[in-house]
Amino acid sequence: MLNLWTHRNLLSNSSRIYFRSRTQIIYSLRHHCAMHSQATMDRPHQSESASGRSSLNPVQNQPSVKPDGCRETVVLKVGPHKFGEFLQTADVRSRLKTWTVDSDNSDTMRHMETAAKAIRDGNYPVAFPTETVYGLGANARDGRAVQGIYKAKGRPSDNPLIVHISDLDMYTEMAKGLIMSQETSLYVARYNELINKFWPGPLTLLFPKPPNYLAPEVTAGLDTVGLRMPDSALARTLIKLSGVPVAAPSANSSTKPSPTAAKHVFHDLNGKIQYILDGGPCNIGVESTVVDGLRDPPLILRPGGLSIDDIRECPGWENVQKGYKDESEIGGSAPRAPGMKYKHYSPNATVILCEDGFSPTPQSTPGMKFLDLGHIKKSGDEQQSEKDESATEAPPTNLNVGILRTKHWNKWLGWEGNLGGEGTRILEHYKNGTATINGQAELDYSTAKLFHCDGADSFCIKLVDVHLGRDTQTIASGLFAALREMDKRGVDVIFVEGIEEDGGGIAAAVMNRARKAASERWGQNEKGITKHIN
Repeated sequence: MLNLWTHRNLLSNSSRIYFRSRTQIIYSLRHHCAMHSQATMDRPHQSESASGRSSLNPVQNQPSVKPDGCRETVVLKVGPHKFGEFLQTADVRSRLKTWTVDSDNSDTMRHMETAAKAIRDGNYPVAFPTETVYGLGANARDGRAVQGIYKAKGRPSDNPLIVHISDLDMYTEMAKGLIMSQETSLYVARYNELINKFWPGPLTLLFPKPPNYLAPEVTAGLDTVGLRMPDSALARTLIKLSGVPVAAPSANSSTKPSPTAAKHVFHDLNGKIQYILDGGPCNIGVESTVVDGLRDPPLILRPGGLSIDDIRECPGWENVQKGYKDESEIGGSAPRAPGMKYKHYSPNATVILCEDGFSPTPQSTPGMKFLDLGHIKKSGDEQQSEKDESATEAPPTNLNVGILRTKHWNKWLGWEGNLGGEGTRILEHYKNGTATINGQAELDYSTAKLFHCDGADSFCIKLVDVHLGRDTQTIASGLFAALREMDKRGVDVIFVEGIEEDGGGIAAAVMNRARKAASERWGQNEKGITKHIN
């Protein structure tokens, strides 16, 4: 019976890992499977192209009018280009004063002009790449344009936006008429150390809100505004060409993983915005660090592409403190920075984060808890269950499980080597499409199926395995893309291997994003396993 099933499996280019003993299966996620069964019955079938995952460049498609009046979003390809440079002066302190644009008649610059005009006109926000993630930009002085950001994303109106500037000239113009107390002036002056060292870069600084300059929707009622100068010549050129400061959160649907490629933006916002500038994948992969220096001690309100250790190395910033939580702060006061109050970065699947030190093997509990599926409610009706029990055919897949590995976990969490090679093959091994709509992908992922047969009880679990890498920066740049890939693969539960938060670099930002995405967090101490429900 098993040989017949295996023979059919090989003919269909499928793969299974066999379980012969219920004692190998040691924990239950019944509620996940129950939710999966209901979701499977309710979930409509959707092709990749229908869900916005087409590998075709939308520019090549005939735009269709959407119900809200916006045509299908157009992707404007932007190739490698010099874009511009900062005007050189004798005073080194003025190195960021003026950004100058190198204009020509290339397709790249024509696309840049098109996007800049759209920002000036303010009809729909424009998505563009930065070194951190893709941003969704609008004229920060135009309330109607800024409202378009909130509408396209489905973003809560009390969640403030970061304003992006091309150079210090733009801040000088913005700050005209701003009257500050002596204390506030001293705090603002303290920013010079950070600006000189880290701008342009993944650092957002809180400044007093200038009077009558920005649209009130930008600051969501706060008396401060977050400013950033992106370390992307493309982004600075777009802002300079538009001639206005650009309010820009991440270019994704609210609560979803931030986009690190144009393809991610198109998936979320097709038909809701007019243009996406496709400049390739983002280098850092997590948002900017947000610092509030208008108080003592200064606080980091959101960890990001710049670490707290980097900031503490600057004179006057040795005492900067952590001012954020890794859980959502729903129910509190208005957030002082993006990412503080609401659940963020979440895929459709249930995310279970295994904190650093949680080492899974087939025999130990941590990573293999999802395989205690002996009492799972199977999808399908009673006739299908009888068909499964006959074992004349492969049982249906009862659960799709994703594994995001980082520094220590083995592929398939060790099951492949533990069970030997019989009946075990990797179904697919190819790139996951995380770079650009037409570009090369960056992350490898593999799929396999686990088949459990124990008497009359049998079921299948589809596994999707992604190794993010062992380097913290590589993990950061691939995290959001991997979460999106898991949604694309239709997984129901994602197990994420955490990293050491104090491991230097942007490890704190990685764990902050992972914890905010997680529905459950598992830890391990001398008393055993702990579980935290977000």
